[in-house]
Amino acid sequence: MSSVQDLPVSETTPLLAGSNQDSADAVYERFSFRRKQTILAIVSACGLLTYFTSSSFTPTIPQIAHDLETTGSIVNISVGIFVFFAAFGSLFWSRYSGYYGRQPIYVISLPIYFLASIGVAACRNVPELMIFRALQAFGSCAFQSVGAGTISDIFRLDQRGRALGIFYGLGLSGPALAPVISGMVAERFSWRVMQASLGVVGLIALVFVLIFLPETSHPGVRGIDHAQEEIKHGKKGVRKFVLLNPLSALALMKSPVVLLSTLGAACAFMGDFIILIPLAYTLGKRYGIENKAVVGAMFLPSGLGNTIGAPLAGWVSDYTVMKWREYRGGKWIPEDRLRASWHGALLLVPLSTLGMGLAIQFIDGIPGLSINLILLFIHGVGMSLVFAPCSTYSVDVMHDRSAEVVAANVAVRNILVAFAVVGALPCIETFGILFTNTMASVLGWIGFAFIAICIRYGPQLRAWSSISHTDAS
Repeated sequence: MSSVQDLPVSETTPLLAGSNQDSADAVYERFSFRRKQTILAIVSACGLLTYFTSSSFTPTIPQIAHDLETTGSIVNISVGIFVFFAAFGSLFWSRYSGYYGRQPIYVISLPIYFLASIGVAACRNVPELMIFRALQAFGSCAFQSVGAGTISDIFRLDQRGRALGIFYGLGLSGPALAPVISGMVAERFSWRVMQASLGVVGLIALVFVLIFLPETSHPGVRGIDHAQEEIKHGKKGVRKFVLLNPLSALALMKSPVVLLSTLGAACAFMGDFIILIPLAYTLGKRYGIENKAVVGAMFLPSGLGNTIGAPLAGWVSDYTVMKWREYRGGKWIPEDRLRASWHGALLLVPLSTLGMGLAIQFIDGIPGLSINLILLFIHGVGMSLVFAPCSTYSVDVMHDRSAEVVAANVAVRNILVAFAVVGALPCIETFGILFTNTMASVLGWIGFAFIAICIRYGPQLRAWSSISHTDAS
C-alpha cells in the first residue's frame, strides 16, 4: 500500500476519490477538449520515435554492414541493444516524472536523442554504432512510459481507452513506417542521412513540447510539490536533485494481473518483431526484391493495419468497459477491458503469422507476395487489438502509478523483444522461415492464455496481491 512517505517519489492520484465521483472527475477537466487533443497529438507523435528509430535500420542493415565492414547479424545486434536500453530508459524517465513532473522529462530527454542520432550518423565503426544507438534509445523512450502517464492525467476512465489506443497505435506503426521512409532515404542518399534526419526531428519535437505541451500532473501530487511543502514548514532542507531508484517500478510486476497482461502483450509483440525485423531477408530475398525503397514499402500494410486498428481498438476497448459495467448494474471490473483483445490475441495475430510462414515457404511469385502483404495488414490490425487493451488495463488497475506501471510494462516487453530480435535472423538461417513463424504463432497463443487467465481470475488475483491496485467500483 502507498503511504505518506511514498508521496515524494511516486504518483498518488487515485482514479476514484472516495464516493464523490464529481470531485474525482473535476481533475480531468482542467484542459479544454481542444487542448487535450493537442496534448494527445504531440505525445502520440513523439511516442512514435522509439520504435520508428529502432526499425529505421531494418531495410538498410546490408548497407550498414558493408559500410562498417561487418555482417548483417552483427548490425542486427544494435537493434536488440536499442530495444534493451529503451527498456531501461523507460524505467528511468518514469521514475523521475513522478517526482519532477512530465514536461521536464521531455525537455531533458529530447536533446539526448538529438545528439545521439548525430553520433549514429557519424559513427566510424561497430563499437561507436553500439554506443550511440544505446544513447539514442535512452533519449527516445521517455514518451513511451511518461506519455501514457500524461494521457492518463487528462482523460477519464471512459475516454482513456480511445486516447491510449491512438497513442499505442501510432507507436506500433513505427516498425512498419520506418523501413519505408528509411529505405527511400537510403536508396536516394545514405543510411547516415536518415539517422541525422531523425536527430532534426527530435529538435522539432522539442520546440513543440516547449511551446504547446503543459505540465499535466494532477495538482499537488508530484514529489517535488511535497518536498516544497516540507521545506516551507521547515521539515527538510533544499535539495536541487534527488536520487531515485529507476528499477523500483519493476516491483509492480509482483502484481499477478499486471504481469499477466504485460506478458500477454509481450508475446504478441515478440512475434511482431520476429516477422518484421528480418523482412528484407524473408520477403525480399524470397521474391527477388533488392531495391531498398521497395523493401521498405513492404512494411506499409502492417503500418496501415496499425493505423486502422488503433482507433478501432480504443473504441472497442471503451465500449466493452461500458457494456459490461451496464450489465453489472454500474459495477466496474477492470478485467472487462481485456475482453476487447480476444479476437486479436486468439485469431488475427497468431494465424496471420503462421499464414505468412506457409505462404513464403510454398507460394511463389506475385500470388505469394500478395498473400503476405494482406497477412501483414491483418497482423497490424490484430496487434492494435491486443496491445491497446492490455496496456490501458495496466493503467486502469494502477492509475495512481500510471507512468511507472507503463514503464515496467515497456521494460519487461522490450527485454523479451530484444532477445527475439537478436535470435530471429539466426533462427531463420538455421531452421527456416516456416519453423520461425510457427514458433512466433505459438508465442501469440501463449500470450492469449495469459490474457484469458487474467480475465477469469483477475479480481481474485488483485485481492490476493500485496500490491495496491485501483479499486473496482
